[in-house]
Amino acid sequence: MAKSALSRVLTAAAASLPLLAAQAAPAAAARATPAAAVPIAQRGPATAPAASPALSDVLPAPVQVSPDAGATFRLGPLTVIRTQPGSPAARAVGDQLARDLRPATGYPLPVLPVAARRVPSISLLLGANDSRLGSEGYRLSVTRSAVTIRANNPAGLFAGSQTLRQLLPVDIDSPAVVRRSWTVPGGSILDYPRFAYRGAMLDEARHFHTPDEIKAYVDEISRFKVNHLHLHLSDDQGWRIQIDSWPKLTAVSGGAGTGVDGEGPGFLTKAQYKDIVAYAAKRYVTIVPEIDMPGHVNAAQVAYPELTCDGVAPPPRTDTEVGYSSLCIGSETTYRFVEDVIRELAAMTPGPYLHIGGDEAHATPEADYVAFQQRVLPLVAEYGKTAYGWNEITKAPASATAVAQYWDTATTNPTVAAAVTRGTKVVMSPANKAYLDMKYDPSTPLGLDWAAYIEVRDAYGWDPATRVTGVGENAILGVEAPLWSETLRSLDDIEFMAFPRLPAIAELGWSPASTHDWASFSARLGAYGPRWTLQGVNFYPSPQINWG
Repeated sequence: MAKSALSRVLTAAAASLPLLAAQAAPAAAARATPAAAVPIAQRGPATAPAASPALSDVLPAPVQVSPDAGATFRLGPLTVIRTQPGSPAARAVGDQLARDLRPATGYPLPVLPVAARRVPSISLLLGANDSRLGSEGYRLSVTRSAVTIRANNPAGLFAGSQTLRQLLPVDIDSPAVVRRSWTVPGGSILDYPRFAYRGAMLDEARHFHTPDEIKAYVDEISRFKVNHLHLHLSDDQGWRIQIDSWPKLTAVSGGAGTGVDGEGPGFLTKAQYKDIVAYAAKRYVTIVPEIDMPGHVNAAQVAYPELTCDGVAPPPRTDTEVGYSSLCIGSETTYRFVEDVIRELAAMTPGPYLHIGGDEAHATPEADYVAFQQRVLPLVAEYGKTAYGWNEITKAPASATAVAQYWDTATTNPTVAAAVTRGTKVVMSPANKAYLDMKYDPSTPLGLDWAAYIEVRDAYGWDPATRVTGVGENAILGVEAPLWSETLRSLDDIEFMAFPRLPAIAELGWSPASTHDWASFSARLGAYGPRWTLQGVNFYPSPQINWG
């Protein structure tokens, strides 16, 4: 590229900065409570003077880090972002990275298929041809003249770009221009995930969270290489997804007063759901929808009394009791309803998983429960999806081709262990380690405590591959951190309960077991705190962490 052509590119990019900044703040738009109104005890600590990170100061911990103190890269006003020629997906990752880096630096950072000679560049390139990397791994190399991220697939480029953001000084997360030197420590990183599935879950049923709040959460979790967001879309209190063939589900049970304590209304239209799916996909997060059944169905039965065995609508429920509702297992109306819901949900969900719940069905006799699962689990496959449910589904032989989410607090579960021998894969979410709605300690103003108090060290201090007897590494698809919404009302509440514990679960899912070390993790987490402060994330300043 000639010098004059490069100048025109830089000038055009600089002119676009105000528009880009306006488009890059979904979290701010989603926040229900202004930062100034959040109780001071719930805010993160003030930002400390920004220090340059080391190559190993990354969450989650990379597989291999090789520092080179003499190869520091300096990001400057002439830096360009180069992406793989002919790859729209690589170009999209480059565009996103530029949008992330422009507000604090004020630099144009044009995104180009090729870079001019002697111009410092950040390159996002495919064709790593390294089987170790799989579909999400990457190699990152930093020299004095260039940063290069190579991957087999665009998902790896996105993961590498999130690492690069952490290798820049903390001030890179400032929403306004900071005049300083922007450096990246020299050396190389080899990185790829331990488990394919690293998830977070958000409960939409007990309290409806808006599309903007969901998008903000997607932005926040994707920074830690979390690649699935499980949306709990129905429960006893409310129904939160449009189903055309059963319209009263949202008309009646998505309306006013349908959340815990009468909170509400709210539900996702199909258009809103598809928009969230597309937004998440651009950040390499797959949406996993859940319709809980055969229990947790009171809201559906309020809307359609024919889903009960006696044909009588139960009263709406806004309390937090569980285990009292059940679909009528012997009724063909039940299976027409179930198939319609699965069909419509599968049609608008490009991801591979459809979660059918299955927990706490105390009002369903066990023989009926197994009969229900034997009929419904294969039905999910008929519509092109992998069935996914809470660990109770392993009572049914049909779970051999399904994914079971282990939420139990026990370290032994013979039913799940037996299902593993038949082929069932497991996502680990033990409630006393991974549930983000559990209080940190007795004084926590939000959350519950039925499973445990979970401080950061508790969330980090377990190994998914050794947690449950008979469920070893090869049986584990991954980990997930559920966040139930009985006590949550705003994005600030979501953030306060999720952070800083979610990065602990993310590291268990991504990083090799050999890197599992509390001293290292707590130091890296503490150094990350000022970034949350700059982002306006309402995190809990755990006393277990020395915040930077």
